[in-house]
Amino acid sequence: MALPACAAPALGPPLQPERGAPARTTCPRRHSRVEAELAASRPGSAAASVRAGPPRGVSRGFNSQPLLEEPRKASSSLAGAERDPLFALLPGGRRRRMHDLRRRWDPGSLCRALLTRGLAALGHSLKHVLGAIFSKIFGPLASVGNMDEKSNKLLLALVMLFLFAVIVLQYVCPGTECQLLRLQAFSSPVPDPYRSEDESSARFVPRYNFSRGDLLRKVDFDIKGDDLIVFLHIQKTGGTTFGRHLVRNIQLEQPCECRVGQKKCTCHRPGKRETWLFSRFSTGWSCGLHADWTELTSCVPTVVDGKRDAKLRPARNFHYITILRDPVSRYLSEWRHVQRGATWKASLHVCDGRPPTSEELPSCYTGDDWSGCPLKEFMDCPYNLANNRQVRMLSDLTLVGCYNLSVMPEKQRNKVLLESAKSNLKHMAFFGLTEFQRKTQYLFEKTFNMNFISPFTQYNTTRASSVEINEEIQKRIEGLNFLDMELYSYAKDLFLQRYQFMRQKEHQEARRKRQEQRKFLKGRFLQTHFQSQGQSQNQSQNPILNSNPNQNLTQNLIQNLIQNLTQSSNQKENRESQKQNPGQEQSDGSTSNGTNDYIGSVEKWR
Repeated sequence: MALPACAAPALGPPLQPERGAPARTTCPRRHSRVEAELAASRPGSAAASVRAGPPRGVSRGFNSQPLLEEPRKASSSLAGAERDPLFALLPGGRRRRMHDLRRRWDPGSLCRALLTRGLAALGHSLKHVLGAIFSKIFGPLASVGNMDEKSNKLLLALVMLFLFAVIVLQYVCPGTECQLLRLQAFSSPVPDPYRSEDESSARFVPRYNFSRGDLLRKVDFDIKGDDLIVFLHIQKTGGTTFGRHLVRNIQLEQPCECRVGQKKCTCHRPGKRETWLFSRFSTGWSCGLHADWTELTSCVPTVVDGKRDAKLRPARNFHYITILRDPVSRYLSEWRHVQRGATWKASLHVCDGRPPTSEELPSCYTGDDWSGCPLKEFMDCPYNLANNRQVRMLSDLTLVGCYNLSVMPEKQRNKVLLESAKSNLKHMAFFGLTEFQRKTQYLFEKTFNMNFISPFTQYNTTRASSVEINEEIQKRIEGLNFLDMELYSYAKDLFLQRYQFMRQKEHQEARRKRQEQRKFLKGRFLQTHFQSQGQSQNQSQNPILNSNPNQNLTQNLIQNLIQNLTQSSNQKENRESQKQNPGQEQSDGSTSNGTNDYIGSVEKWR
């Protein structure tokens, strides 16, 4: 039994082919490596001469190319075998088969083939899924109407066109920017936008006790009068965004005139050439860059009424407003701003009629700016005004000797500054928090009776949020801003209590309006009842009308309404007794049921 040549290397030396005949093997799937070895074993073959290389002493030149390069080592790719010089020694048929094999296992061709087959399989699966859906939905219709194949294709085309239009529309108008995508009729009721904002707890537990006067902040601001809104802008608290809302996003009889390319807008009162807003975007930095409470209270009256005589100056009210922010986030945001080259050198820091000296307020850097400073260097400067900036800018610095630290001990100075900042913040007309944009908008609208055009947007991703710090650095920042931390806790408690108080007041007002509507319905019912009584007396004299079967039903309805009226008349007494005895819930339940029955009877009667 003759063995194939594939097994020859295992039994002995390979069989030598005849001289001059092409090297062949009886195994058609054997790699061409066998032919190459056979050709190389011949003493006078071209492969042996190539392997031998040039004669000794003769070197290849720099630009000289050998006729046949040395065969490369065995590689895992068949493309290397095709570029091998021994590839030319193979027969034409085997070269074509190797070329087809290389093209078949090419990575690009393989990826294209896999992608094509995957898409085909996906389309086939989608076809079956859509067919099953259409058979479930339109199966009864097809069985009744015997829909033909053309109608099915037309329906499928319409459905696919609708899906494509929805996808394109969603891509063009994502999120809440497109009003057409708000299908309120098919969606659940819109949740309260103030219920949970920025991951705040739904139930707020107050820590401080405030009076009703502290919580009820409703300013009788007449834009046509002489009162003025003064915006105290603290660095890196979102004041720029809020300032733009005041001049561009508020509903006014005479809106502010804002020109393209200019930061300042003209905000005049209706019929007057006098501003009603003192802020960066209306009057500019008239009292200095980021003027604090001490500067504004002494500067604003002079700037507004400086040209008038003291007798001619109107008795105007100055309503101060500001925005606060979490101290750690604000501190990191200011550091990043200083890194980009911000200096605030134009700030005057005027206190008691003079700016501070260089000894009272030294600088933390020596060059033109402090750009590129690391966070550690920013925290190590003891004269950095970023430390407790919110307390310093909201307090009255004249109480502690301005910037002269030798007037009183540091502990007493910090206590006086904190109490002054809390007092000024509580008596301000309004203040908001950066972390609660929608609640800030709501409280401003309720305080000044002025509405914004579009709602505020809560940006949870800022430059400060992109800074990753460990727990140790965070604790150090909190230690450097310990006064701001206490002030922010106080401000947040007061802010949320004011919000809850205003919401409860709004609900009570809505409840009062509903009660007035019910009283109005009662009056209408009494008038209708007396008219129906007069008609019933006239009908009692006519025996033909008494034969009407609906007469008894009408009389029963009137009697039921009279009973419900009697029950609803006792509603006030029940409420008063409920205030005195809050444990009586049964009587309240019966009263509410009687009121509901009364409203339903009125609807039937109408």
